[in-house]
Parts: sequence; structure tokens; C-alpha cells
Amino acid sequence: MKQVVREIALPIFNIEMEFAECRFDTVEAIVSYFEEQVRSHRAACYIATFNHLQHTTGLPEGRVADDIEAAYNIVFCFGFSLQDAEQLATRPRSIGVCQCGGKISISFVEAPMPVANALMEQWAKSLLLDEKQQLPTSARSGQEGDARQTP
Repeated sequence: MKQVVREIALPIFNIEMEFAECRFDTVEAIVSYFEEQVRSHRAACYIATFNHLQHTTGLPEGRVADDIEAAYNIVFCFGFSLQDAEQLATRPRSIGVCQCGGKISISFVEAPMPVANALMEQWAKSLLLDEKQQLPTSARSGQEGDARQTP
């Protein structure tokens, strides 16, 4: 048996928005949107939607932050390439959708493949209402710009 240990940083893409900034009114509608984006992409394969909040609260020892109201992972895989067996350790992909304190947080681990990463980023940013719809200034969170944050 061979053990390979890779110490790599996992950059996280995260965008937060108020519901007033979002094209959808519910977390479930956002989840459905991501499911449809995955299902309609020629190189992506939808696997499952995991209700993380339901799972965690169902465990006797499960703990959830007080402000988390909903938490889902849309699990899928892009099939662009499979270059070696070790790549399987970082697959499949997941987009997290969390309602937290009345806001929506979308997050995913940045993909090493620029095409896949750009696509997931586009899907996340497309949740924001078009600027032409003139949101009231007080409803903007300031997250419309580059929302990539690394730990």
C-alpha cells in the first residue's frame, strides 16, 4: 500500500447576499436552480442533493450554529478529464447553499480546472439580481464584486 499526503490549500469561493438581492425567494428555489444548471451541462453529472441541516440535527451529537436556517449541498461531477487515480480523492464537487441569519451564502471549493471553476462561479453570481432592476441602496451587501475569499 502506498500513502500519498498532499498538503494543499483549498481556496473557497463564497458569495453572500440578502434575499432582496437574489433572483429567488427561497433556499429550495436556489437549490433547484443549481440542480438544473448541473443537469443541463453536457459535461456535468448530477449525483444528489444533501440536506446537511436535516442530517446534522438528526444526530444525537449533532450541533448546528444558531443562525443556520437551511443548509444543502448539491453534489455533482464534471467529466472533463480523469488524469490519474488520485484525482478521485477530490471528486465529486459540491456547491453549498446556506440560509444563515436571513442571508444566503453560496460556497464551493475552487476547482483546479479553470473551466469548471469559472462555470461554478458564473452559476453562483447569476443568482444576483440584474443591476438594471435598481435595488434600493440599503439592500445591497457589497458582495457583488470579487467574492473569492481564501482561508
